[in-house]
Amino acid sequence: MENLQTPQGELGLPIIGETLNFLLDPNYALKKKQQYGNVFKTRIFGSPSVFMIGAEANQFIFANENKYFDVNWPASTKALLGNMSLAMQSGHTHTSRRKLMVQAFQPRALASYTPEIISITAQYFQRWEQMGTLTWYGEIRDYTFDVASKTLVNTSDGSQTKLSKYFYDWADGLFSIPLQLPWTKFGKAMQARKQIRELLGETIQARQQLLDRGDQFSKEAIAKDAIAILLNAEDEQGHKLSLDELKDQILVLLFAGHETLTSAIASFCLLLAQHPDVCDRARAEQMELIQSNSEINADTLKQMPYLDAVMKEVLRFVPPVGGAFRKTKEDFEYKGFLIPQGWTVIYQINQSHQDEAVYSDPDTFNPDRFLENTNDRAKLFSYVPFGGGMRECLGKEYARLEMKIFGAMLLRQYRWELLPNQNLSLIKVPTPHPRDGLKVRFYCDH
Repeated sequence: MENLQTPQGELGLPIIGETLNFLLDPNYALKKKQQYGNVFKTRIFGSPSVFMIGAEANQFIFANENKYFDVNWPASTKALLGNMSLAMQSGHTHTSRRKLMVQAFQPRALASYTPEIISITAQYFQRWEQMGTLTWYGEIRDYTFDVASKTLVNTSDGSQTKLSKYFYDWADGLFSIPLQLPWTKFGKAMQARKQIRELLGETIQARQQLLDRGDQFSKEAIAKDAIAILLNAEDEQGHKLSLDELKDQILVLLFAGHETLTSAIASFCLLLAQHPDVCDRARAEQMELIQSNSEINADTLKQMPYLDAVMKEVLRFVPPVGGAFRKTKEDFEYKGFLIPQGWTVIYQINQSHQDEAVYSDPDTFNPDRFLENTNDRAKLFSYVPFGGGMRECLGKEYARLEMKIFGAMLLRQYRWELLPNQNLSLIKVPTPHPRDGLKVRFYCDH
C-alpha cells in the first residue's frame, strides 16, 4: 500500500474542515460525489474523513466491522448517547449486549406492544380530527414519543411529562458543536441527559421493585414494556444489565423508537398527500380488508402488500438516517485508494437509495418498484434504511410495526390535505422533516 494515495477531495479549514457545509447543505454528499466519484475525502467534526458511497461500499463496511472498522460518532453524539449505550459499544461487548437488547424486539414482545400502539394511535387521530387544521410534524413527534414511552418505559402520555421536554432538548444537541456552555445546544442537551437519566433511574427502580415482589399482579403489570424485559434479560454467563448501563440503553432505544420514526411517518404523510394516486390505491387495499371484517391485528398486518411497498418506498425516498460513521482500525485499500488508520469513514444511505443502476428514475416516488420481480440481491446493499451487518438497527421491526399500524388506521378512516403557502423542503438534521412543520387539514372519511 506504499504507493497508494488517499482519495481525492478537500480537507477544508483546520479542525472544522467542511463540517458546516456537511450540516447545512442537504446536497453536500451529492455535490461531492458528482465532483469526485463514490469515494472522496474531507474533514468533518475535526477528523479527516472518507465518504464511501454505494452498495459495494456498504457491503464492504458491513462485512469488515471489527476488522477494519470500529464504531464512531461525532464528539457531541458520543457524549450524549453515553459510553454504555449499544451505539457506542464494540467487539464482544457489543455482540453480547445486542443479544440482550434484541429480546425487547422479538415477535412476542412486539405482539404485546401492538394493542398499546393501536390505542394511542386511535386517540391521536380523534384529537387531530377535532383540531381540524394542525401543524402535523410536532403532533407526530408527540405521538411517537407517547408510543415509545408507553411501550419502552411504561409511561403514559409521555409527551406531556418532563421526560418529553428533556428528551427534545437532548435530541437537539446530538449533532452539534460540542461546546458545553449553558446557552449552547450541546450544553442544554448535556443537562437534559442528566435529568433524563435521573427520571429513567426512578422508573427502572420502581419496575425492579415490582419484579422483586414476584406475585401475579406485579408479573402482569410489568409484562408489556421493554424495561421489564431488559431487567429480566441475561447473557450466556447469567449477567444482567446494571442500573447505570440500563439507563443509557433505554435512552438510545427511546431515540431509535422516536426521532427516526417521527421522520418516517411524517414523510409517509407528506408523500401520500403529494401522490394522491398512491394514496387512493393504498386506501383501496384497506377498504378490501374492511369488507372482509378484518380488524387490525398481527394477522391482518401481514395482508397489506401495497402498504408494505409504500412504506419501503418512503424509507428509500427519504431515509430517516442519512448515513453512519465508522473509525478505521488500521490502514486498508479500497478501490485503489489508501484509507489511513484513525480516519473517519461515512457510508451514505441517501446516495445508496439514489443508485440508478438499481432504481430506475430514483427521483420518482414509485412504490411499484417494490412489487416488481426484480433482483432482490441487487437491492440487498442498495436498500439500507436501517443500516446493515452486525450494527443493523435493533428496532427495525418495531419501527415497521408502528409505521404500518399508523398507515393502515389512517387510510381506513381519515383524509388529509396540505395547506397552501408553506415550505415543504426538508431540513435534514438531526432527521429529515418539513421546514414549516407540515401544515394540514385533517378530517374523518365518513
